[in-house]
Amino acid sequence: MNPALEVTGARVRLGQVEALRGASLTVRPGEVVGLVGPNGAGKTTLLRAALGLVRLEAGSARLGGREVAALADLQRAALAAYLPQERRVGWNLPAWRIASLGAASRPPARAREAAMQALARVGMTDQAHRGVLDLSGGERARVLFARLLAAGAPLLAADEPAAGLDPDAQLLALELLREEAQAGRAVVATLHDLALAARACDRLVVIAGGATVADGPPWQALSPGVLAEVFGLEGELIATERGPVLASRRLPHRVA
Repeated sequence: MNPALEVTGARVRLGQVEALRGASLTVRPGEVVGLVGPNGAGKTTLLRAALGLVRLEAGSARLGGREVAALADLQRAALAAYLPQERRVGWNLPAWRIASLGAASRPPARAREAAMQALARVGMTDQAHRGVLDLSGGERARVLFARLLAAGAPLLAADEPAAGLDPDAQLLALELLREEAQAGRAVVATLHDLALAARACDRLVVIAGGATVADGPPWQALSPGVLAEVFGLEGELIATERGPVLASRRLPHRVA
């Protein structure tokens, strides 16, 4: 079975900045993969490059075994659904209409049905007919997450899906992504909270300086060496009944 997403040796330049320097990423059906790294490491750029939203200078990106650059927009939309980090909504449409955009390729009645089911999963059924600009920031984030779920695509790509959500809603969002993986879809998400990423993901890909520096199960990817080198932390993941906890302290700045 082909990976749902495969990026190899990706190089991307944004203006004068080399945002990706040979980064790689593979996501298979049935797994949740977390992209982690410091701010500015290239996580979002790698995700966007994988979906054909950023042009590669070198390397390759494939969705379902097909070169992204050769796919039309509708073909890409059928293979992958994307939740961008930017949560801006321009029009005060009812929440169900925003969620239904995830299933825009389906007949209107089926798109609405998919939207209502997705809103129920994120706990927003009672708000389905309210304008999204009349909702709180956290409620709006849930609606946009429902749009991702409504797509039903083989690959779900989420850029900071926990952003703007309270702790309970963060856990719910990641549990829903886990359910999607258990249903056979591939899931990839950028995450800032390392402990949350370790708890929610089967595999973590650590990005630093535009390159992939670690790729493996959370305990391996977030080894003490990686925590120190990439994140400037002295510590380790500790197993608890409620999942991994990161016990760490920031290393003092080293003077050259």
